[in-house]
Amino acid sequence: MTAEPLAAPAVVTAPATAPRYGRWAGVPLVARLVGLITVLLALGLTLAGVASTTLLSRSLVQQVDDKLVTEGAQLARMAVDPFSQGDDTLPTDYYVQVTGNSSALQWRARPTVMREYGHPKVPTLTTAQAEARAGNPYTVPSTKQGSRWRVVAYPVQVDQVAIGVVYVALPLADAHDTVTSMVATLVLTGMGILLLGGGIAALAVRRTLRPLRAIETTAAAIAAGDLTQRVPAAPSSTEVGRLGAALNGMLAQIEQAFGARTASEARMRRFVADASHELRTPLATIRGYGELYRMGALTERDQLDDTMRRIEDSATRMGGLVEDLLSLARMDEGRPMVVGPVDLAVLASDSLSDLHALDPTRAPRLVPLDPAATTGPCVVAGDEARLRQVLNNLVGNAAQHTPAGTAVEIAVGVRGDHGVLEVRDHGPGIDPEHAARVFERFYRVDASRGRTSGGSGLGMAIVAAIVAAHDGSVDLYETPGGGTTVRVALPVGGPATG
Repeated sequence: MTAEPLAAPAVVTAPATAPRYGRWAGVPLVARLVGLITVLLALGLTLAGVASTTLLSRSLVQQVDDKLVTEGAQLARMAVDPFSQGDDTLPTDYYVQVTGNSSALQWRARPTVMREYGHPKVPTLTTAQAEARAGNPYTVPSTKQGSRWRVVAYPVQVDQVAIGVVYVALPLADAHDTVTSMVATLVLTGMGILLLGGGIAALAVRRTLRPLRAIETTAAAIAAGDLTQRVPAAPSSTEVGRLGAALNGMLAQIEQAFGARTASEARMRRFVADASHELRTPLATIRGYGELYRMGALTERDQLDDTMRRIEDSATRMGGLVEDLLSLARMDEGRPMVVGPVDLAVLASDSLSDLHALDPTRAPRLVPLDPAATTGPCVVAGDEARLRQVLNNLVGNAAQHTPAGTAVEIAVGVRGDHGVLEVRDHGPGIDPEHAARVFERFYRVDASRGRTSGGSGLGMAIVAAIVAAHDGSVDLYETPGGGTTVRVALPVGGPATG
């Protein structure tokens, strides 16, 4: 006996629960608003029509009742001898019926009225009931379909003895026809108003939502990558105007953030590329001379000494570059500074001594910022070690990029609430095209990457970072008579905190 294969278990899939307002949520806003306006307009017209027809019907019925009450009582009195005269003596459209306590039913009406409206189905009342309802009209059906009558009943008395009941009736056909015509007129008028109102509402809504379509178009352009797009301005007194202003403000911040990020990424890529190149040059030199030594190519003492000197120079250059990179990294991290009183005149004097020791052929001088004044203390609040680094970098640049023996001056003084320090050289100067970029990282006037001497292009960037950390400013000017002047202005009160 072979076993039957087991059937695969049935997979029960839970029915997807549709959102409660899924269909309505998928309807465009224009269609929603137009539909809502049309529905409200239809409800208003319906309520107005119902109220109008109800009031008209009541008014017409009241007119019939008034006529029955006034003329019906007279006809009832005449009914004591009800049929002494012919039917033609009855007022138009009236129907009169008399019942007695012991007599048969008798009625009178014009033949034309009977043919057109039929007979009213008057319920038989006793004389007591007629007395209780005397003068109060009520509605009864007719023998002709679609027709109704309004009836009033009065008791008939002879010598104060009730001998029967007289019924006086008027057809409601005229009132019904008037109400029907009124309803038809209201329906046709309402349909026209709905069509016209819906069309006007659609135009008004589309015109009102035109700014939203402009916002939609702008958002699509921004999503495609065009961050310069802006929402068209609208009056600030409107919701769309306030929304557009808020979106434009947000877009401006987004564009600025993207621009800053793009610029930062570009600077970072350039920074990494330049740093890698600057580090690769001394490393390649050290590696090359190391390979020469390993291969036994350095056989003489002078060759070995020269090789060691070159390796040491390359290592020193690489160490200086690493120190500069660390200084910039500390500036970027915003590490706290040791702020205290610093005399810029003392720092300038020390830097001039260092410059003279570095190049005895120069004649560096410390001069007052204002030629009419004398050199004196210029105290600011700052980090002395970092401000000393600023002066060392500026003086070192002046010594490196000007011919030997070129005069260098450092001017110190106070202007307003800033301590100002100027390093002036009388060398060849800097072209304007380079002057605007000397504070960029790794930027060098000599753009050659194959050289093994000169700076790394970080000295002036370090100067700018330290001065910015002190809430100061650094600018480049042309020295009168030729050369370059670097001016550093530092607030006397020191950098702001908090």
